[in-house]
This record gives sequence, structure tokens and C-alpha cells, in this order.
Amino acid sequence: MVKMSNSETKTDVILIGAGIMSATLGTLLKELVPEWDISVFEKLEKAGEESSNEWNNAGTGHAALCELNYTSEKPDGSIDISKAIKINEQFQISMQFWSYLVSRKLINNPHDFIMPLPHMSMVQGEENVTFLKKRFEALSNNPLFKGMEFSDDPAKLMEWIPLIMEGRSSNDQIAATKIDSGTDVNFGALTRMLFGHLKNQNIEVKYKHQVEDITRTSDGLWELKIWNMETGNIERHTAKFVFIGGGGGSLHLLQKTGIPESKHIGGFPVSGIFLSCNNPKVVEQHHAKVYGKAKVGAPPMSVPHLDTRYIDNKKSLLFGPFAGFSPKFLKTGSNMDLITSVKPNNVLTMLAAGAKEMSLTKYLIQQVMLSKEQRMEELREFIPNAKSEDWELVVAGQRVQVIKDTEAGKGTLQFGTEVINAADGSIAALLGASPGASTAVHVMLEVLNKCFPQHVKEWELKIKEMIPSYGLSLMENPELLHEIHTSTAETLGLAEKELVHS
Repeated sequence: MVKMSNSETKTDVILIGAGIMSATLGTLLKELVPEWDISVFEKLEKAGEESSNEWNNAGTGHAALCELNYTSEKPDGSIDISKAIKINEQFQISMQFWSYLVSRKLINNPHDFIMPLPHMSMVQGEENVTFLKKRFEALSNNPLFKGMEFSDDPAKLMEWIPLIMEGRSSNDQIAATKIDSGTDVNFGALTRMLFGHLKNQNIEVKYKHQVEDITRTSDGLWELKIWNMETGNIERHTAKFVFIGGGGGSLHLLQKTGIPESKHIGGFPVSGIFLSCNNPKVVEQHHAKVYGKAKVGAPPMSVPHLDTRYIDNKKSLLFGPFAGFSPKFLKTGSNMDLITSVKPNNVLTMLAAGAKEMSLTKYLIQQVMLSKEQRMEELREFIPNAKSEDWELVVAGQRVQVIKDTEAGKGTLQFGTEVINAADGSIAALLGASPGASTAVHVMLEVLNKCFPQHVKEWELKIKEMIPSYGLSLMENPELLHEIHTSTAETLGLAEKELVHS
């Protein structure tokens, strides 16, 4: 039974959701304006349990070092690397901020959340090998991708990826690029560390508190109606600024605000499944994140990859993700999530997307129908000798792809991360998927710029202390790039070569 309660608080900032985005925004604000009061509400029992959890994402420090979908071939045959440059620079911002937190001892033991790990791209077949070589030539001339190597020599590839090369026919045309400055990031561990730090800053995180409604008050504040799941009480909390960082749950909450910017936006859920290796001997034979090419019709987050991971300080090996479909917007969500997200203002947008994305729908249906053995066959394209008994299925997190009307037409499916905010900057929501967590610091700086333009000038000095490259292009400042690479690698413990095979 839900009981009404007189519990009412007023605060400066409310963060909804205890994931990597709220953790990052809360940490930035505490550095910039320590006097502001911040409250956090999370419906689960702990921080970082949904999209940020280490088992619910690939743990790739997305820097476009290996992800082929961030580089595309133009009609004239040249390679467009603009998106790769943008994502790499955004990841460098995260690295600088994490480095600042570690150097100030605001968080400790960086190896609990980040490890050095080679990032590789691997392709098969003449056409793909030609593409990879062109991609390598375009990227390796850029200072951001310094140190990238290319090889189509089976002996060299055997050295780099023995598990993938073993048992292959000598006629197989295969090539790979490798760069040693890649990382494996445990975003779950990082989220928990950041909330531990915020707790030390007297920020109270209220777990098992579900936001039921968000309304604007006559004095311009936002009032949240929140269900305390432990007591059964309904509480009311008001704030000058609200950030909705509830992963897949953000769309419903954004719709409740009624702001004009929330109209004509829909969401389409895609779930993921990984194969996890349970044989330590196999795990030991692989040491990299190896990304392949997506199948035709597959969404970008379904690019197949074979990943070394460090979870709970233990080395693991995962392959996937296989796309799945569930109408839930969160792993812990409701089967009614998709239906209830359809409103009079977005129904045409959703229908237009449905008509456009028939190939995606067909692909998802095929993926859902796959048996474990069929998934093993896909794994064997990477590891020819893979044995079914060495692998088990793990369900990853739910992602909600944004659907909106753009210049490209009505109901266009977006594959990135999007900030939607009210014109007056009083409320913002984060929607979308990859590269998400990797670029959390860049995205939260975008929130600060959009929602607190009146403060950004006075904050600039402090932001530059936390992120030395703030406002600059690293690609155009190779000396600064080298300096930052060196210092972040040292602070985060990524420069210690003896760690690589520990």
C-alpha cells in the first residue's frame, strides 16, 4: 500500500539514477560549486547496477581505436575519420578527469577500474582487408592514433592473436590493426568509487526510491513525487535543477516533465547477450579487445568483438554482443515500457521509424531465434576451435536507441548519446547508447554548458585544472596531447608494462 507522507525537501540539484552519468555530474559539480546541495535518487539497492554495471556493457574505453563503425568509406573510396577523431578526443577528456581525481586522492586504486589492453580491429576477405588497410593509413597519420600497427602476415597475427589464428586455413585472407594504448574500463567499479567519494562529500544517495512524477511549480522549481519503496511512503522533493540519468528509464521521466523538447522523441529497446568463457586455459590465450565488422542490417552496438575483461580483478573473456529484443527499457524494467512510451506527440515518429527500420527488425528477430549452438558458430568465425562447453550465455544490459525527427527525415533512429534539456536549462535528460559511459565527462560538460551558461565563465579555470585540454583540440596540439597521454598513463597506472600480462 502506498502511503502519503509529509516528507518534503528543497535542494539545489537532484540527480535521478545512480549510474556513471549522475556520478560524473555530481563529482564535477562538487568540485565546481562545493556549497550546492545535491540529492540522488535510485530505484535499485546499489549504485551502478543497470547500464553502468560491468556485466551490462563491453567495458571498452571507446576511443575509436578498434571500432570500425566509427570510420566509413566515402563514395570516392577515401576513409572518413571525423567521427573517430571526435570520439577519441572525448575519451581523452574522461581520462584527464579520472587522472585528476586519482592525483587528488578523491578516488584510489585506479587498477580497480581501468587496465591497459591492446585494442584491435580484425577483418576477413579481400574487400574488408583493403578497407582496413585504408583505414589504418588514414588513422596512423593522425597524432591521436600514434602507435597503431597493421598486419596481414599470418605469422605476425599468430603472435598478436593466437586464439583467433589457431586452426585457420592458410587460404583465409585476414588482417588486423593493433594499438597498445587501449584500455579495459570497469564502469561499474568506477561508478561505485565516484558515489563513495560523493558520500564523503555529504551527498546522500537514497536507494530504493523510485521517481513517479516530475512537475513544474509556480515558482519555477521542479517537484518530484518519489515512492520510497522501503516505507511505502510517497515523498515530495523540489530542486532548482534536475538531471535525469536513469538509462533506459530516462525517456518516460522526460515525457512526464512536459517540456516542449520532450515531444516527438521515441525510444527503441535493444538487449544484448554475450558468451562468457568459463575455461581459464582459453582465457589465458587471449589478451586484447578485438572488434570485427557488423553484419548487414545490424545496429552499430552489435559489432562482434572478442574481449579480454578485468572484472573483480579477475581476467575474463567475452564474445558478443548478440542483439536481443525485450520491450523493457531497463533490465529491471516493465514489459509495458515500450507501449507506454508511445504518446500522441511521438506516435507518427515511432511509426515512421518502424517503416524505415525493417532490416533492423528482421535482424533482431533472427538474433532472438538463435540457439546457443548457432551463437557458437558465430564465435567460431573468431575462434575456429571454440568448444561449446567452454562458453556460457550472459545477458547484458538494455539499451534504448533514440528515435526522433531530424533533417534526415521523420522517425530517424539515432545511435549515439543525446542530451535533451529545457530551454531555460532547469532540467536535462540523457538518452541513447554507445559510446555513452566512455564519454561521460564530455557529455556532462555539455550538460553544464547548456544548463548553467551563466556560471561557465567563472568555472573555466577550475575545469581547466581538472581537464587541461578543455576548449582545445588535442589533434591540433600534438605537444599537449603527448604531455596528457604521458601524465594520464602514469597516474592511472597504464604505463607499467609488467602489468599487461598480470
